[in-house]
Amino acid sequence: MPRDLIPDFMSEQELKVLSSDTKLAIIYCRVSDPGQTGLGSQEQRCNQYAHLKEYTVVGTVHDSVTGGGNFLKRGGMVALLTFMDKHPERNFIVIFDDLKRYARDTEFHLHLRRVMLERGAIRECLNFNFEDSPEGVFNETINAAAGQLERQTNARQARQKKIARLEDGYAIYNRPPIGYKFVKQAGTKNRILVLDNPYASIVKEALEGFASGRFASQAELTRWLEVHPVFPKQTSTGNIRQQRVYDMLTQHMYAGYVSSQHLGVPLMKAKHKPLVSKATFEKIQKRLGDTGYAPTRKDIHRDFVLRGAVACDCCGNNLRSGWTKGNTKKYAYYLCQTKSCDLYGKSIPRAKVEDDFGKLLAAIQPNKNMAQLVMGMFKKYWNTKIEQAKTHTKAIEADMQDAEQQISKLVDRIVNTTNERAVAALENRIGELEKQKLILAEKAQESTAPQPSFNEKLELSLKFFANPHKLWASGRFELRRLVLKLVFKEPIRYCREQGTRTPKTSLPFNVLGGNMTEFSTLMFDGAASQN
Repeated sequence: MPRDLIPDFMSEQELKVLSSDTKLAIIYCRVSDPGQTGLGSQEQRCNQYAHLKEYTVVGTVHDSVTGGGNFLKRGGMVALLTFMDKHPERNFIVIFDDLKRYARDTEFHLHLRRVMLERGAIRECLNFNFEDSPEGVFNETINAAAGQLERQTNARQARQKKIARLEDGYAIYNRPPIGYKFVKQAGTKNRILVLDNPYASIVKEALEGFASGRFASQAELTRWLEVHPVFPKQTSTGNIRQQRVYDMLTQHMYAGYVSSQHLGVPLMKAKHKPLVSKATFEKIQKRLGDTGYAPTRKDIHRDFVLRGAVACDCCGNNLRSGWTKGNTKKYAYYLCQTKSCDLYGKSIPRAKVEDDFGKLLAAIQPNKNMAQLVMGMFKKYWNTKIEQAKTHTKAIEADMQDAEQQISKLVDRIVNTTNERAVAALENRIGELEKQKLILAEKAQESTAPQPSFNEKLELSLKFFANPHKLWASGRFELRRLVLKLVFKEPIRYCREQGTRTPKTSLPFNVLGGNMTEFSTLMFDGAASQN
């Protein structure tokens, strides 16, 4: 319970001093939301009332919860009843500022009335007279029902306003997702979402990186966000909970859409500016569906970028890594932990392994003839992608027409159907088709958008191809992991005495081997995005 809502009652000693003839009062104040004000003014009016009646106030109780729920779930009301139970010999007067503060639900109102009477409490309200006569009970019940009607009507109006605002494309949530902030719309009381930099640019890079595979898992993305100096952390140790990353990856507002399953509003095009395209968002959802909710793995740590990329030359199993504590400082090392291996438990300094790997990478430099060969292969791949894009655009347009025809048929069926279950099923299907249309429309727009020229793409890709060691030398963890993915298809064997062995498959051999489709995709979507 918030500190300002803690009940304030007289002590046992103070109560014992009061005579049995003293009229003892408890003040009860309530607002329906913690963000509302009014508790102070309620308490002041009730105190003035008690003073005029010559009551002695022995306690004040505050609540900040809705009146539509069970009053026994209100911390303040429970404290009030508990206090009365501790002093059954006393008859307390419970003062309310307004009958609506009592209970805005007929059932709970009558229940609370019985509970109060069982404890011998006398209820008094500043704007209503409680009476024990049949007429008084009737009037109290009518007023309680009127309060419930007002509460339910207000709730319905609030729901309708939320639905209308969502359908207009505006977010209705109290807390915007990271990367956005609410600003007041000029000339109105409405708020709109706008980009909140630098958080917006960080989230955009994170989402696009996960969609493209730059971040192999949610755990890797989490670690990238944790070391980012600007991104807000959740713990004092600078960590980010996995759930926040998952929520970020599944937040469709980043793709420029709003919806509410609770309010029955399907996916609607939003007014705010998206951080990523709908296609990128769908890639993220597909990756989440393929990989599941990945827990944080401690074995691929930023301290050991080669973890999983180097293997023991003796047994062929991947080297493990860790830290050891010396007399004055800690030391990083790689080692083989295969018990059957002759090199089991023998450590290799991290600096030596990574230095040897850097030298190996620097030696992988294609010659001019190979560069010409790659250029021709890229040209062929580029033309193929253009033709595929044209075919894909025509297919999207056909799918959009088909979806529209299906929606029209379903609407006709709803008009001629009286079965409520059938109508609900048809409406759900229409909602799915409308969502599909939105996705298809965005894909069609993207497929017709101007694309970078072949020379621009080729230049970016060849920068990496000509000198992969340059990215490695940058020292950035993400770029180093990208180099490992693009250059080597399997872990490199490492000899404790002689260093790295000649890799069986490296970048030049992959190209000469004809694996151009995979390589070109990686280069265009991976290396170019890192430039």
